[in-house]
Parts: sequence; structure tokens; C-alpha cells
Amino acid sequence: MADTIALQLCPLSEYLEAELAARCPSLRWFEMDDAARTGWLEANAGKVALVVTGGHLGCSNDLIAALPSLKLIAINGVGYDKVDVAFAKGCGVDVSTTPDVLTDDVADLAVGLTIGLLRRLPAADRFVRDGRWLEEAFPLGRKVSGRRFGIVGLGRIGRAIADRLSGFGTVAYHGRSAKDAPYRFEPDLAALARESDILVLACAATEATRNLIDAGILTALGAKGYLVNVARGSVVDEAALIAALDSGGIAGAALDVFAEEPSAPAGLIASDRTHLAPHIASATVETRIAMADLVLANVDALLAGRRPPTALNLS
Repeated sequence: MADTIALQLCPLSEYLEAELAARCPSLRWFEMDDAARTGWLEANAGKVALVVTGGHLGCSNDLIAALPSLKLIAINGVGYDKVDVAFAKGCGVDVSTTPDVLTDDVADLAVGLTIGLLRRLPAADRFVRDGRWLEEAFPLGRKVSGRRFGIVGLGRIGRAIADRLSGFGTVAYHGRSAKDAPYRFEPDLAALARESDILVLACAATEATRNLIDAGILTALGAKGYLVNVARGSVVDEAALIAALDSGGIAGAALDVFAEEPSAPAGLIASDRTHLAPHIASATVETRIAMADLVLANVDALLAGRRPPTALNLS
């Protein structure tokens, strides 16, 4: 596709930006103000066949509609909730993600957050650094082994989390349907929450899962229960979560994702029952390179006139 221009909607790794620029001219859209964008589109909109973005940002319907030659939105991540895939499809635009390559890292972090939350590792680190160990003993944490784990969403990542946590205790899961997996399926989310010591979220972010973890589910999880979220912030009603933490309605929460990133609610930051991370589940050198390579494979397919290999096939 000669003379194709790529719009880059957010910062990417140095490696991915360099490889993208080697394939076609790339415009750093996120560095332009509204006036500059409007003027640029008036002169160049028809030349844009490719948008490269992150799962946290996506691509708006307005921008899709403004690009008549757009053929691909390449997401550097697995989440596509910030793209209206049906709208894009109706405009003849494919949406690709980077599945599989980040599964291990996300699952590893879910386990790390679980251990960190129950054993209070961030607080323990501060305890030593602040010199308090010289004066007093650190408070007891809670045991991880022997726990009952509930997984919400047993896709690729949920299954990898379940496989890891099965070494610590029993695992059950909830989702739209039962999977071919050696774990008990619980069709009732509230029942799974009641039966779990730690509820781990690994489901996709959709309108159906928006605020899925609400006050009722948190009540079912109970005062001795913990919540771990490596899915998307929109899956949790954050106001209800803050209320449950403040009242002791649940024991604690470990969160790598938030509804309005990069902002995290003050109530979650202030709570001594939380373990927070800045959306780093896939943030390892190895995985970010693998993700970039998959983005580039989709770009290469587009430029060669082929369908991108990981374009979404949603009904």
C-alpha cells in the first residue's frame, strides 16, 4: 500500500516506533493539539490506512469516521474495550490485538499481587526502609497456601492464573459458559464470591462486565475475602470497592488496573487494605518485544494486502 501513513495514538516502545517508521511514515498524533489535528486531517485523512494504539486508549468512532481509507487499528495489547469493534467493522476496518504473548506475565503478576496483598509486602518494605523494624515487630500477614481461589473469566489469561494458583489451593471459576478445564465451574458469580477467599478478575471488559463486581458481589466475598484485578478497571464498581474497604466489608484488594487510568481513586490510594500497581501486567522487556513483533506482523500483513493475522473475529 504505497504512500500509507500510520497514525500513532500513544507512545510506544523505542523498538516498535523504529520498526513502524521503517515501514511507513508515522505521525505522532498524541503530540498534536486539536487545531493541528483538524488541519492535518483536512489535508491528509485519505492517506491514513493504519492506526496504532494501546489497549488503554483505543480509537474513537469520530477518528475512525474521519479516516476514509483506514483499514486497520492495531492495538498493542489484548484489551479492545476502548474500540467500538462493531462500528469499525461497519466501516471496513479490522481491529487487531496481541493475544497469547502476554498471558504468562499477566498470570505471574496476578499471583504476585495475591501474595503481596495477603503477606502485606509493600507495607513490609516500607517498614524496613523507615527503620521501624528496629523498634517493633511487623504485624502478621495472612497465609496464601490452602486458600480457595475464584477466577472470573477462564480465557487464556484466566486459565494460566488458575493453573498457577492451583498449586496453592482449590480453584473454581465463573464465566459465560463452562470450559474444558480441571476446575469447578460456578455459573452464579455471587455464589463463587461467597465460596472464595480470593476472587481474581481476568475477564474481558465489555458492556456486560461493566461494574460486574458491585456492592452485592463484594458483600458476598465478605469481610475475610480479597479481590485481585488484572482485567480492566471498568469491571469493578470502584465506589463500592472503596466503601467495602473502608467499612471492612472485604479484607483487601490488589489492583493493577483502574477505571480512569492513569488516575487511581484517592480512596484506593489512601486505604491500608490495598496493594496497587500502575497497569504493569505485561510490562516486561521480553513480553513488550513479543507484543511489538505481533503488532508489526499485523502491519506487514496490511501493507502486503493480506488480512492481519490477529484481527478480531467477533460476531
